Amino acid sequence: MKGWRWLCAMLLAGCANGMAVCPNWSPVRAEQEMGVLHNQLRHWDDAYYRQGQSPVSDADYDSLQQRLQQWQRCFSPALPGYAAQLSTDGSTLHPVAHTGVRKLRDKLAVAYWMQDKPALWVQPKVDGVAVTLVYRHGELAGLISRGDGLRGEQWLAKAPYIAAIPQHIATDRAEVVLQGELFLTMTDHQQARDGGQNARAQVAGAMMRREASPLLSRIGVFIWAWPDGPPMMQARLTQLTQWGFALTQQWSRQVSNEEEVAAWRERWYRQPLPFVTDGVVIHQSPQRVGRDWQPGQGSQSAAWKYQPAEVSSEVLSVDFNVGRTGKIAVVLNLQPVQLEDKTVRRVNLGSLRRWKQWDVIAGDQVTLSLAGLGIPRLERVIWRVAQRDYPSPPQDDAFNPLSCLHFSPGCRAQFLSRLSWLSHKSVLDIAGMQRSSWQRLLDGGSISHLFSWLTLTPEQIAQAQGISTVRARQIWHRFNLTRQQPLRRWISALGLPLPRTALQALPDTQWSQLLARSADSWQQLPGIGNVLAQRLVTMLQDARLQSLIHFLQQQNIPAQPSVLGVGVVENRQTEAEAQRQQAGEEAEQ
Repeated sequence: MKGWRWLCAMLLAGCANGMAVCPNWSPVRAEQEMGVLHNQLRHWDDAYYRQGQSPVSDADYDSLQQRLQQWQRCFSPALPGYAAQLSTDGSTLHPVAHTGVRKLRDKLAVAYWMQDKPALWVQPKVDGVAVTLVYRHGELAGLISRGDGLRGEQWLAKAPYIAAIPQHIATDRAEVVLQGELFLTMTDHQQARDGGQNARAQVAGAMMRREASPLLSRIGVFIWAWPDGPPMMQARLTQLTQWGFALTQQWSRQVSNEEEVAAWRERWYRQPLPFVTDGVVIHQSPQRVGRDWQPGQGSQSAAWKYQPAEVSSEVLSVDFNVGRTGKIAVVLNLQPVQLEDKTVRRVNLGSLRRWKQWDVIAGDQVTLSLAGLGIPRLERVIWRVAQRDYPSPPQDDAFNPLSCLHFSPGCRAQFLSRLSWLSHKSVLDIAGMQRSSWQRLLDGGSISHLFSWLTLTPEQIAQAQGISTVRARQIWHRFNLTRQQPLRRWISALGLPLPRTALQALPDTQWSQLLARSADSWQQLPGIGNVLAQRLVTMLQDARLQSLIHFLQQQNIPAQPSVLGVGVVENRQTEAEAQRQQAGEEAEQ
C-alpha cells in the first residue's frame, strides 16, 4: 500500500502542489520545519513496514508527504523529494510491473478518456492492498506486495491462511501472473453510509505482521489484471471464475459511454457491497504484453474516484472577526481546496476559546469536511509547524452589545458588522449597501456613528473612492427611504436584543415610550423573561445608546404620518430621477 502511496504521490505531485505558495521562511526555519516533518514520516514508515501498524490514515499521510515534497521543491530543489523508505528489503521482483492507473477528475474527463477506446469495462475500485499472484504450473508460487511497482515483499507464507486465494489452479500454462487487491471482506457495506472504516490499513497490518493474524481469514482477493491473459475480457472473466476468482466477473460491467460509467459509479456507491471501495476503474484490453509494463504508465486503465468526505489544506492566516453584538469569531483562511462541489477557502472555528483548544496557526495542516447545509467544518489538525508564531487576538472582553456604536480604529470590525446588519431587508432594508459600500464610506471619513449616514449629502457620498455621482445619489435616496421605517425596524438597527415575537407585538411608536418602559412592562411582551427585561432596561439607560436615540429623534425618526406622506412622494421622485440619470449615463457609455 505504501508503494501505491509512493506512486500516487509521484504522479500527482505537480498537480496537487503546482499552485501551492512557498512559505515565507528563512533558510534556518525551513530546514527545521522540513526536518521535523521528515522524521515524523520516517517514524510512520517504520511503524507501517516493520510493525504492521498504521498510526495515521492514508489520506493524512499522503497529504503530509506532498506537503514535505512541496517544501523541498521550495527550499531544496536539487535534492530528491521524500519517498517512503521500505524497512523490509522488498527484494522480490514482480514478473510484471504494476503500472498504476490514470486518475480522472470528473465525468467530462471520463468521456475524453473513453473516446476511441473499444470494449471497455468498469469495476468497483476495491480499497485494499495491491499484490501480484504468481502460479507456476498451476501451483501458487508467489504472493508479492506491490512495493514500488517493480519489487515488493514476498508474502507467500501468509497465503495458506487466506482461503480466498487458491493454492492451485487448473491450467496448462507454465506461468500465470495475476494482479489484484487484497481486501477486508464486509457484509452489506454501503460506501455512502459507512465510508472506508480503515479497512485497507487493517489488511496491510495483518500482512505485515510476522505472526499469522486471525484477520487473515477475513481477507478476500479481487483480480483486476491478467497481464498476458486472453485478449477478450469476457474470456478472461470466465477463466478467472473457473479458477476460483469469481468476484471479478461478478463485479465487471461492459460500458460504452461516460453516462453508463456514472450510473454504475453511483449505484455501487450506495448499494451493499462485500468490500470497501473508493471509486470505479475503467479497463480496456491491454495493448502491450506484460514484459513491457512499467510503473506510472497505466494508460490502459483509469480511475474515477469518489469525492472524499474529507480533504486537507494548509492554513494561510488566522482572522478574528468581531460581530455586531461583540462576539469574536475565529476564521482560518486556507489554501483553496475542492470539497464535493464547493471550493473551500476558509472555515469558521467559533470562539477564541475554541481556537485556543484547537491550537492552530498559519502553516498548520488541517483536515476539513462539510457539515449540514454544506458548511465547511474543521475535523482535525494533522500537522503543526514547529515554530509557533501566534497572532494577537482581540481581548475577549473588549467588545459587547454596547461597544462600537461610534467609530474608532479599534472598533472597525464591530462597527462594520453593525452597519452591514442594518442594511438587511428585515432591518432597514437599504438595498445595494453591502459591506464593501460601507467600507468605502468609512474609509472616506463620512461616518462617525451608527446613524450619521442619515445626514450625508449626495456630494459627500460621491467623495468616497469607487462611488460615482449616480451611485451616490442612489445611496442617498435609499438612506432617506429608511426614514419611513417604523420604530421596530430602528430598534433592530440599534441592536436591542428583542425576540421577533416581542418586536412584532410591541405597541410603541415613539422613542419616548420605549425609554419609559420598566422591567415589568417589558415582561408583558412574548418571549421576554426577567433576565432579558432587566438587560433591556440597563441598555436603554446607557449614555451611548441614549445619544443615538436622541440623534434619531432630532432626525424625526420614526417619521410622523404627515411627514411620512410627503417623504414618500419626494423619495419616489428622487428614485425615478436617479434611475433616469443612470440610464442616460449607461446609454452614453
